[in-house]
Amino acid sequence: MTEQVTGVRLAPYTTLGLGGPAGRFARAGSAEEIVELVAAADRAGEPVLVLGGGSNLVVSDDGFDGLVVRVDSRGVRHEGDLVTVQAGEDWDVLVERAAAEGRTGLECLSGIPGLVGSTPIQNVGAYGQDVSQTITRVRVYDRRVGEVRELTAAECGFAYRHSAFKEDLGRHVVLAVTYRLAREALSGPIAYRELASRLGVALGDRVPPAEARAAVLELRRGKGMVLDPGDPDTRSAGSFFTNPVLTASQAAELELRAPGFPRWDMPEGAVKVPAAWLIENAGFPKGYRRGPARISTKHTLALTNPEMSASTEELLGLAREVRDGVLEKFGVTLVNEPVMIGTRL
Repeated sequence: MTEQVTGVRLAPYTTLGLGGPAGRFARAGSAEEIVELVAAADRAGEPVLVLGGGSNLVVSDDGFDGLVVRVDSRGVRHEGDLVTVQAGEDWDVLVERAAAEGRTGLECLSGIPGLVGSTPIQNVGAYGQDVSQTITRVRVYDRRVGEVRELTAAECGFAYRHSAFKEDLGRHVVLAVTYRLAREALSGPIAYRELASRLGVALGDRVPPAEARAAVLELRRGKGMVLDPGDPDTRSAGSFFTNPVLTASQAAELELRAPGFPRWDMPEGAVKVPAAWLIENAGFPKGYRRGPARISTKHTLALTNPEMSASTEELLGLAREVRDGVLEKFGVTLVNEPVMIGTRL
């Protein structure tokens, strides 16, 4: 049985540097160990937190009263264009390797912190790409039935920053993810205007994958979105709020409050609104501070713990102030992107 220890603080295992102690803490070095630990805890009726890179978590100051399983499984297997990756592999190392090998489909997701196992849960995306475009199957441990299963991409229920995993959070433990990454000289069409501008190409143009990766990393570093011990703005959970998707009627109401607001047209008349624009125009600029918690000085969507001195409640106090301010001014409710553990917004 994998060694389990008590009283381990979770803050050092999160990019925000927040979180109290775990009831018990264990490292799982393989898919089999992950299943063994989780299944045993389930049989005992003990709560379980499966912990990856900690880049998308906000953990309570009280910690987690149960078993925390740190995912340390490793392994990458190639079968032609199919690449199966164990959940504990570092995400950006995988993206770097794929770009270097001329495999396309992940290059615009460069610099995102965390482990492979978290990518299908959030349907991780950036700069016009998301993982659902390349995922073919996800190997999971289904805690409800006590079995290891293979889920197709369709069964994962992918949508914008969403998946079926989030609808029943905790039921499935991701063990491995299979991506279809074809070897091609050029990336997929560049679909994000900011990235196209940085590359000096038109929207829809294609560039070598390594070139796209380099440009994405430059953009993310400029926003404090690439982990760097020397940059306090990177002590965050990335974008704290998702871009709201409004119905046509909701968009019409927002137009009355903010004529000409920036938008992206979506299917069926829906409209996506940049959360950063809403936040800034509700009176929360870059660098806005509430005690030791701060909005990033580089990117309005990131809430940071710059001196690593904030508590979880202090950071959430800032998040609530921003959310409520946007709602009051624009009538739009922002939704948090990070997963809340033992607390709520």
